[in-house]
Amino acid sequence: MAIDTSVPLRDPTAPVRLAGRARLTLFVLCAAQFMVALDFSVLNVALPVLGADLGMSTSALQWAVTAFALPSGGFLLLFGRIADLYGRRRMFLAGLALFGVASLLATFAWDPASFLAGRALQGLGAAVIVPTGMSLLTTTFPEGPQREKALGISGTLMSLGFTVGMVLGGVMTDALGWRSTMGLLTVFSLVVLPLAPGLLTESRTPDRPRLDVPGAVTVTGGLLALIYALTTAADRGFGGLDVLVTLVAGVLLLAAFVVVESRSAAPLVSLPMLRRRTVALGNLGGLVTFSMMSTVVFVLTLYLQEVLGISAFGTGLVFGVQGGVSILAGAYAPKVIGRLGTRRTLALSLLGQGLFVALLLGLGESSGVVLATVAVSLASMCHLLAIISYGLTVTSGVPDEEQGLATGLVTTTQQVGLTVGIPLLGVVATTWSSGLYDGARAVLGIDAAIVVAAALLMAVGRGRR
Repeated sequence: MAIDTSVPLRDPTAPVRLAGRARLTLFVLCAAQFMVALDFSVLNVALPVLGADLGMSTSALQWAVTAFALPSGGFLLLFGRIADLYGRRRMFLAGLALFGVASLLATFAWDPASFLAGRALQGLGAAVIVPTGMSLLTTTFPEGPQREKALGISGTLMSLGFTVGMVLGGVMTDALGWRSTMGLLTVFSLVVLPLAPGLLTESRTPDRPRLDVPGAVTVTGGLLALIYALTTAADRGFGGLDVLVTLVAGVLLLAAFVVVESRSAAPLVSLPMLRRRTVALGNLGGLVTFSMMSTVVFVLTLYLQEVLGISAFGTGLVFGVQGGVSILAGAYAPKVIGRLGTRRTLALSLLGQGLFVALLLGLGESSGVVLATVAVSLASMCHLLAIISYGLTVTSGVPDEEQGLATGLVTTTQQVGLTVGIPLLGVVATTWSSGLYDGARAVLGIDAAIVVAAALLMAVGRGRR
C-alpha cells in the first residue's frame, strides 16, 4: 500500500537541527544551485550593453539566453542518469569545473562566437550541476524533517537567485560593465569547487546497468528541439519554418522516447515511476508553477517599464521585495509542509499563486506599483511553497538508487517550465492588437486560470486512492 505523503508523521513544531558538517555540505550544494539560478537572470538587463560591445544585433541577442537554455534543459535527464551510474559526486565536481571555465571564457569573450561558446558551456555545466546537486542533497539528507529543511533552504536560495540576478545585473552593469556579471559567476565557482571534494561523499546505483543510448538520444534531441523552437518563437513568432520544423521534430522525438523507454531493459526514465501518482502530480504542479510564474515576472517587467515608465533599477526594487518575501516563505516552508503534508501544500500553494496573480488584473494604465509589488510578492510566496512541496512530492518514497531519475525529472520540469511559459504566453502580451497594457491583462488572466485549474487537479488527484 502506498504511503500517503500528505499526512504529517511528526510534530511540525519540533526544531530541526543540522550538525556542522551537514551544514557545510548543505552550503556547498545550495551555493551551486544559487549560482545556476543567478545565471538565468543576471545577464538579462545587461544584454543591450553587451550587444553594443560585442557587435551583436538586437535579433542575435536572444542567443545569449538560448545558448544557455538549450544545453541546460536538453541534457538534464542524460546527466542525471550518468551520475546515477558513474558517481554523483564525480559528475558534480566536473560540472562545477566546467561551469567555472565557461564563465571565465564568457567574461573575457572577444567576439560573439566566443561569448556564445562560453554561454553554451555554462549551460552544459548547469545540466550537470542541477540534477547531481539535487541527487546528492536527497541522498545525503534522509527523508523526513532533515530533507524538508534542506529542500526548503535550497528552494529559497534558488528563488532568491533569480531575484538577486535581476537586481545585481542592472547595478553591476552600470557600475562595472556587463563582463562583471559573468565574472561574478566565475568567483562563485572558485569558492564552491575547493570546498566540495572534502564534504561530499560518492554515491551511485550499485548494479550499474548499461546506459540507455536510444533513450538518451531521443529525449535529449527532443528537448533540444522543443526548447529551441519555443525560445526562437518568443522572438520571431511561430510562423518561421525553423520554428515549425523543430517544434514538430521535438514532439516526434519525445513520442519516440516514450516508445523506446517502454521496450528498454534499462530505461533512462522508468515509466512505472512516471505512473506513480506522486511523481506525475508533483511534476505537473512543478511545470505549472514555474512556467506561469516566469510569465508573470516577464509581463510585470514590461508593464512597469513600458507602461508606467519606471526605470530598470526601480523595477529591480519591486522584485527585490518579492525576493524578501520569498526568503520569509522559505523559512516557514518546513513547518507548513510538516503540518499540511507535501501534496496538500502543493495544491494550496498553487491555488494561492493563481488567486494573487488574479489580483494583478486590477493594475491601471497610469498607476499600480503598490498593487504590483504586493500581489507579485504574495504570489511568489505561494510559488516558493509550491517549488519545495513539488520537489518533496516527487522524491518521497523513491529509493536512493533511483534518486537521480527522480531529481532529473524534477529539474527537467523546472527547466522546461522556465523555458515554455514566456514563449507561449509572453508573446501574447507583446503582440496584442490593442497594445501592451491590454495584452498584459489578458496574459495575467490566462495565467491565473491555468494555475487555479492545476490546483484543483492537485486536490482531486490527492484525494483519489
